Amino acid sequence: MHIAEAIAANRANWDERADVHARSLMYGVEGFLADQESISTVVRNDLSILEPHLSGTGIRGRSLLHLQCHIGTDTISWARLGAVDVHGVDLSPNSLRHASRIASEDGREIRWVEGDVRFASTLVDRRFDVVVTSAGTIVWLPELGDWARSIHDLLEPGGVFMIRDDHPILGSMDHEPWSISDDYLGGDGYRTYDDSGSYTENSAGQINQVGNYEWRHDLGEVVGALLEAGLVIEALSELPYMDWPAFDDLVPCRQGWELRPGVPRIPLNFAVVARRPSA
Repeated sequence: MHIAEAIAANRANWDERADVHARSLMYGVEGFLADQESISTVVRNDLSILEPHLSGTGIRGRSLLHLQCHIGTDTISWARLGAVDVHGVDLSPNSLRHASRIASEDGREIRWVEGDVRFASTLVDRRFDVVVTSAGTIVWLPELGDWARSIHDLLEPGGVFMIRDDHPILGSMDHEPWSISDDYLGGDGYRTYDDSGSYTENSAGQINQVGNYEWRHDLGEVVGALLEAGLVIEALSELPYMDWPAFDDLVPCRQGWELRPGVPRIPLNFAVVARRPSA
C-alpha cells in the first residue's frame, strides 16, 4: 500500500475513534466541561516535563501550538493553564469537529487546523512560543524530517518544543512484554494491523474502519531529526509511567500507569525538550 493510502486509512480510523473517545469514560468530556479547574492527566504529565524550561510565568501568557490534538481536551487544558493564541492541528476532521464543540462549550477561542502535522508550517502562518505533542503521536507519521523542520519553523526564536510519547521499546514488544517480537529501529516501512476497538474502555466492535498503519521511530531517529532541523536538545528522559494501561503488568499511579513491583524495569515513556536558537 502507498503511504498516502495508509494515511487515508488512518484518517478514516481516527474519524471513527473520535466518536468513541468523545463518549468514553476515559476522556470524560462531560466531567471535564463541568469542572473548569480540570486539567487532563496527559497535560499534567507534559507540564512536569516542560515547565523547567519555561522561565518567569511558565506556560501562562505564552502562545502554544498542539500537534495531533485529537478531540481537544488536552489542547483546552493548555488554555486553562494560561496559554494564549492556542492552536491545534490534527489529520482527522471528525476529531476537530468534536474539539471545536468542546472548546465552544468551554468558552474557549481556539483555532483548529486540519492537516498532516508533518507539514504544519504550511498550514499555520505564524510562530509560537511553545509547540507540544504527546501520548501516542509519532507512530502515525511515516517520517520525521518534515515534522521536525515544521516544528523548527513554527517556533519563535528561543521557543520551546516538547514531545512525550510511548517509548519505542514497547512497540518492539507489540505492547505485550516481555519478549521482542518486532523492530525497535525505524526505517523499515509500516506495521499494519486490524482493530475494531481503541484504547478507551468497552470500545471493541465500535469501529468499522479497522485498518491501522504505524511507523517505528527509535529514540536516535527522533533526536536526530530535531537536531538536523536546527533545534537544540535541552533534555532527554526515559520515564517509568505512561498514560494508558497498555498491558497487564501495569498498575495505577499518580501519573497514570506504572509497572507492578517485581517485573523488569523498562521505560514506558520518553520525553524530549528542544529549543529553537535565538540567533
